[in-house]
Amino acid sequence: MTTRQALCRGLLLGLLAVEVIMAGGASAATLNTQVCIYGGNAGGVAAAVQASRLGLQVVLVEPTQHLGGLTTGGLGATDVGSSPAIGGMAREFYNAVRNHYVQQYGADSKQVADSNGGYRFEPSVAEMLIERWLEGTGVRVVRGTRLESVDKAGARLTAAHFTGGTTVRARVYIDTTYEGDLFAAAGVSYHVGREGNDVYGESLNGIQHRHLHQFEVPIDPYIEEGNPASGLLWGISPEPLGEQGTGDRAVQAYNYRMCLTKADDRLPIEAPEGYDPTRYALLARYINAGVWDVLRLTTWMPNGKTDTNNYGAFSTDYIGGNHDYPEADWQERERIIADHRNYQQGMMYFLGNDPSVPERVRTEVLSWGLPRDEFQDNGGWPRQLYIREARRMIGPYVMTEANCRGTRIPEDSIGLASYTMDSHNCRRIVVDGIVRNEGDVQVGTGGPYAIAYDALTPRAAEADNLLVPVCLSSTHIAFGSIRMEPVFMITGQSAATAAWLAIRDNVSVQAIDRAALRERLLADNQVLDVLPEWRRPGVVTNISPASLPGQAMDESEATLTGDWRVTAIPHTRLLGRTYLHDGDTAKGECTATFELTVEEAGRYQLLLLAQPNDNRARNVPVTIVIDGGAAQSVIVNQRDPQYAGRLPLGEFELAAGTELVVTVSNRDTDGHVVIDGLHLAPVEE
Repeated sequence: MTTRQALCRGLLLGLLAVEVIMAGGASAATLNTQVCIYGGNAGGVAAAVQASRLGLQVVLVEPTQHLGGLTTGGLGATDVGSSPAIGGMAREFYNAVRNHYVQQYGADSKQVADSNGGYRFEPSVAEMLIERWLEGTGVRVVRGTRLESVDKAGARLTAAHFTGGTTVRARVYIDTTYEGDLFAAAGVSYHVGREGNDVYGESLNGIQHRHLHQFEVPIDPYIEEGNPASGLLWGISPEPLGEQGTGDRAVQAYNYRMCLTKADDRLPIEAPEGYDPTRYALLARYINAGVWDVLRLTTWMPNGKTDTNNYGAFSTDYIGGNHDYPEADWQERERIIADHRNYQQGMMYFLGNDPSVPERVRTEVLSWGLPRDEFQDNGGWPRQLYIREARRMIGPYVMTEANCRGTRIPEDSIGLASYTMDSHNCRRIVVDGIVRNEGDVQVGTGGPYAIAYDALTPRAAEADNLLVPVCLSSTHIAFGSIRMEPVFMITGQSAATAAWLAIRDNVSVQAIDRAALRERLLADNQVLDVLPEWRRPGVVTNISPASLPGQAMDESEATLTGDWRVTAIPHTRLLGRTYLHDGDTAKGECTATFELTVEEAGRYQLLLLAQPNDNRARNVPVTIVIDGGAAQSVIVNQRDPQYAGRLPLGEFELAAGTELVVTVSNRDTDGHVVIDGLHLAPVEE
């Protein structure tokens, strides 16, 4: 059986095994159930399956025809954070991904290696497994219908009404949408945009004019360079920068996580309807100023496919195009969604075809296309726009930056999060006569941290039978860390367990037995507590080479051979904005050579910078040549965590003017080879 046949069979079995209603005139009905879940993304499906496993009747309503949200919609390079913090059904799903590739291709296959322990996968594989999760559960799935209104009696939701005439009456409702539409319709308090730092005592919220995903060279913002009267180039807002840390209504940018391939049968990316090349005049100006990095954050999935995300100052993020989305009606949202596709698809077409783009860039971009066997009902384009944030509920407990940093710990943990506090840019403006982006924050959390149960519940007076595990109660910057797909599976499972207890004991979701919740979650393999060794106090990433004592070189300064891949995951890099890895392929073909002249005489320790991970190589060969002498060979273990990513290559007494040449190779290595930089650190006497 071919992979495609297996996927189709899996999808068919999933659809046959679940009671499915396609919304429409003939399906208009009132459904009476115990739990109604609105939003069929991965978190919603996890909630539905968990509730069913606990013996509850469940209706799962999904506005589109496909389940899985971002997990099946292009985000195949999972934002893991700390793997030990992922438990319960999230762990179950990622194990299923790895097992799929093992069963299809063998344990020693490239596909299994590229799946990175199950955290990287093709969209079609994810959809098959999401559908398979529902097999035999009895969950009633209603597709293709959206919420219209809710009925309430006091603080209790009594009915949810959907387009097509479907009404669902339930004991407990769970809002797992990316937009928070159900809790907003129920009158629950929420926030859109960025709080000021002063609201919750934070330092990374509100307006943030910082250095990441920023223009690396000065770019004139005007249609006619140097002439403000000619107007601003497309995509640049005339609004002022504002004061650092003050709140506003801006929302971090959305994009599509593109699944690309270089396969011979790839689909070309065509010009979208209404294509307007003037949208990309700023991008052309930036590229011709010497910066080409749009596709730099491309992560390989199994079978030669990618998850290509935003990178740099002007890329797939449509900065400023989404500010009205969170509270818009669905007609306006559909327009915004279409505009995002037009922008991103148009950008790819522009890069591959416009004569203002250098030929080398056009050639590179045209080597990519859309996989013929993904998103076949959508022309190969991802179905799910990445709604990084929309509404955020304001509940009895608000998750803040202090939670992420581990200095504020809730009493009732329902799961862990661990990813970097990550906000994409919110605005593109003019500062001191040049173009600048504003809003990007990437600051490590120092390790996993607990999510409070009371961040999933509304205030009791507003709704007492509603749970919100996706747009949960948190600030903008805290949500920037929480908003990852594994976390939504974790919170979805925990919300379903809380619903089970509320129904069992006939109490509000705020009044459930917290000890019983903890006991059941632990029995279902949720990870609730942070082990001390998981936290990294004072963790620092994104270090500037110039800030280190002695001398340091970023990997971008090395001379490269072979097919190195660039990654920009914040919590796995030490120096600068990116690091290199070899993809655990092309062994013997990749080298990186650092050439450095010693500035001051002294005794130094030479360090290779590369964060440890279980998939790293344990036998990376490094050669060191001093002033053209004989090469000295060192083997380093990049899997070993004891050096915290600062791998010693030796100590040397060096005179000023000494020439060092350090070469890292992937020859015969037994895992991923990673290079984040080189540090010549003075040895303290």
